[in-house]
Amino acid sequence: MAVKKCEIVLVGGGHSHVEVLRQFGEQAVEGVALTVVARDVHTPYSGMVPGYLAGHYSHADCHVDLSPLARLAGARLVHVAAEGLDTQKRHLRCSDGSIVTYDLLSIDIGSTPPASNIEGAREHAIPVKPIDQLLSEIEALEKRYLRQSGPFRVLVLGAGAGGVELALALDHRLRQVAAGGGLKVTIVDGAADILPSHVGAVRRRMRRALAERGIDLELATRATGFEAGVLHRADGADLAFDAAFLVTGAQAAGWLGESGLSVDKDGFVEVEETMRSVSHPDIFASGDVAAMKGHALPKAGVYAVRQGPVLAQNLRRAALGQALIPFQPQRHILALISTGDCYAIASRGRFAVAGRWVWRLKDWIDRRWMARYEVG
Repeated sequence: MAVKKCEIVLVGGGHSHVEVLRQFGEQAVEGVALTVVARDVHTPYSGMVPGYLAGHYSHADCHVDLSPLARLAGARLVHVAAEGLDTQKRHLRCSDGSIVTYDLLSIDIGSTPPASNIEGAREHAIPVKPIDQLLSEIEALEKRYLRQSGPFRVLVLGAGAGGVELALALDHRLRQVAAGGGLKVTIVDGAADILPSHVGAVRRRMRRALAERGIDLELATRATGFEAGVLHRADGADLAFDAAFLVTGAQAAGWLGESGLSVDKDGFVEVEETMRSVSHPDIFASGDVAAMKGHALPKAGVYAVRQGPVLAQNLRRAALGQALIPFQPQRHILALISTGDCYAIASRGRFAVAGRWVWRLKDWIDRRWMARYEVG
């Protein structure tokens, strides 16, 4: 069935949108024109980023190249960041001053750490996103580490899965660069324990892994501000550092809320189970940038991956004027948390196991996902 004409614009090249491109490449819809607006042409797969930072994967191993996918789908690829939206005129404003018009818009741009919540963080700490910027910072960090003769102190703010994985990846990477006792990695968080969204069995295994690597925990005290080389805390026990990384929750791009879209308290686009905006029926959102009505989903890449096939169908259905289908998130997902050294912890609900075989399973799952988007 063909449509008269429909311009679908995909904003961002996240996990859901690469699946949209793949499916439209396999089965185009006559009369539908696709455009992808993306700040990054090579987009990272979140499941492999800790392994990438630890040095186990190359850039090509864990980045999806949007260019061949766009060609497969017959889509126009615009290599620029989105920075504004006029929902009345259906205009997407881009950072280079250009305007992209749409009939249907889908947003999959992820999230960023809320650096502004801690005074001085923007000037003195490194956010975990965007990933390409993070890797550049880590490469510069390696050079500083090699030059420094005394102790080298790294702080990671955030004791969730992302913060713990980053701390372990950094520890592994830097110890491969130069062995010795000069490196000290510390995880800092105001929470009482690490991995608050996981069961006790997972926390105990991870605590053991951190202790074996000599990674310290500074918990249950709020960070109040940064100065050059110093993190101030509410209890007065300031921490000196040579590098500090932020993995402290997530916030949405400010232009989303400014556009008049219905957003939640953190600025994420409120969507129905079909991933259609609750306020604008011509706009969809998926992955971290979406807040699904009736489901308090964690900001985890696995949801964006699973939303991809449903989003692809619903964009197709919306273009054809057909009824949309709901995305039904699983109650429990399989979480695979790597420890930097080809070892991982798996959990689902109250179930938890760990071992090198878990890393091999994770590696197999991740590489299989990446292989779906290799074109040529």
